[in-house]
Order: sequence, then structure tokens, then C-alpha cells
Amino acid sequence: MKKLLNTLFVTTQGSYLSKEGETIVVAVKKEVKLRLPIHTVSGIVCFGNVTMSPFLMGFCAEKDVAVSFLTEYGRFLAQIKGPVSGNVLVRREQYRRADKEDISSEIAVSILAAKISNCRKVLQRSLRDHGDKIAAEPVEQVVKRLGRTLKEISGTLPLNVLRGIEGDAAANYFSVFDHLITSQKKDFIFNGRNRRPPLDEVNCLLSFLYTILMHDVRSALECVGLDPAVGFLHRDRPGRPGLALDMMEEFRPFLADRLALTLINLGQVTRKDFFRKDSMAVYMEDEGRKKVLMTYQKRKQDEILHPFIEEKVMIGQLFYIQALLMNRYMRNDLDGYPAFFWR
Repeated sequence: MKKLLNTLFVTTQGSYLSKEGETIVVAVKKEVKLRLPIHTVSGIVCFGNVTMSPFLMGFCAEKDVAVSFLTEYGRFLAQIKGPVSGNVLVRREQYRRADKEDISSEIAVSILAAKISNCRKVLQRSLRDHGDKIAAEPVEQVVKRLGRTLKEISGTLPLNVLRGIEGDAAANYFSVFDHLITSQKKDFIFNGRNRRPPLDEVNCLLSFLYTILMHDVRSALECVGLDPAVGFLHRDRPGRPGLALDMMEEFRPFLADRLALTLINLGQVTRKDFFRKDSMAVYMEDEGRKKVLMTYQKRKQDEILHPFIEEKVMIGQLFYIQALLMNRYMRNDLDGYPAFFWR
């Protein structure tokens, strides 16, 4: 399990990755900066002008090391992977269930209930920990509203209705997200979610965290033999990892949103870690990305009691555990998919 925590992020522009025996070598301007045995790495994420030898690409595919290429600012470009693993019967069952609206709705309800509950928990934790620093009343109102929303959703609702409920819940949640920022208020102002491109520092940070979270979730699904492209809430679209987007919803509030707030409120990132282009799009500086990645990796090593298996696990193992639970559901070992509810 520990191997799942070890993702190599390469952000230095001009880096070249190559294979040397059983080792990954990272060089910049022909100077070796890092050597890592491949068995200690579960994934490689390359940002911007980072290149890799074809021999290392093939070696990573052979060893089930997921390799993702992103733009310098975190937009996903491509991924390299080896032959599809896992039981073909499980994937066929995944496709059959995705084609049935009623079954897709049941799975979507479990995922959305977890997402909305986890959003609610983020707000409740902020009220508990920073109630004297934030505007408590509007946050409390949204907590109550999300509680009512949880009672409204059920597996009998059509997918388009569930998506509408999810959209309303997200709008309510993000309507008070700015209140959760307790320091650097002049530099980090959140007026609603925007992306492609992000137009402020908070949205830039959230989008970046969602991108690296996507890499981990997608890799976990591929590791257990599920197809990350075929989802239940997010329907098929060329190039879109529907199932990875589905499962990612459970972790956005608990991991990405809370980490963004921590980085801002503790001053671990500052305005200097961002820059604005002429198009008004906001991006992170290289040093800022490194700070975020280091904090993200450290956070993945914290322990949490998993609500379903009732065992203490590292946060970085949650993606793999949820992927395994989805796999077991497809194999009819479970009556339903137990999404991750943060306690």
C-alpha cells in the first residue's frame, strides 16, 4: 500500500527523465538531479517542458507506473499506460451498468450523498475551529440547506435531476467559501468558482489541486482493472475520464478544498506564488507549485479511520480502497457502492 503514496512530480522546466537499469534518472541540462528506484514510485506527473526517453516510457508501462503529462500550469494533456489490467468480466459489467439509467442513478446517489455530506462537514469544521473569525450565520444557513438536500436525493431520481441537485448544492457551498478564508483576505478573494482559465488565486489553487487529485484517482481505478473513462454520474464523452470524475467528487471537499484553505490560512502560499497573464488568467509560479505538491504529498501520509472498512489507513490509500470497493461492487461482492463519507 505504501507504494501508492509515492508520486514523483517534475516541475523544473527542461528536465529530462531516462532509464538507468531499474532506476529513474532526472537530469537538468545534462546534470543528474535525482535517481529513484522504479519500485519506490507509483506515478510520475510531468509539468510543462519535461521530456522522457521512450525506454523509460516503456519501462513505466511495464511496471504499472502511471505517467501523466500536464501543461506548466496544470492542465491535463496525456497519460501513458501499459496493457489494461484486471478481469475483463468486471469491465464488461461496468459497461453494462453504465448503460442502465436506474443502476447509474443508484451509484450516482451514493457518490453525490458523500460529496454533499463532505462539503457540509468542511463548513461545520470551519464553524467549530474558526467560528469567531468567520461570518457564522451565512455558513450555518448553507449547512442547514445542504442537510435538507441530502434528504432529497434518492436512487429513484433521474440522472439529469441529480445533476441539477448537485449543481445547486455546489453553488450553495461555494457561495460561502470565501468566508472560510481567515487570513490574507486582501490577496485571496473568492467570488465563485471559475476555471479554464481560473481568474483568481483561489480558483487557480483549487484547479491545480483537482488536477493532481484526478491523477491519483485515475491511477487507482486503472490499478484495479476498472475503466476510468466510463462513469455513472459523468456520462461518456471522448477524452473525458467519467468514472475518475465520479469518484473524485467524494474527495474534492475533504482533501482538495480543505488543503487549499489550509495553505492560504496558514500563509503557506502567498500572492507572490501566483501571476496574472494579459488574458487575466491566473497561474502559479514554479515555487508555488512545489509548495502545494509537497503539502499534498505530506497530507496523503496522515491517517484516517475509513468509515466502511473501519480501519485506520493513510489518506493516500483512500483512492485505491474506493477503487477496490467499486470493483467489488461490480463483482457483486457488495450490494451497493459504499462511497467515502468523511466523519
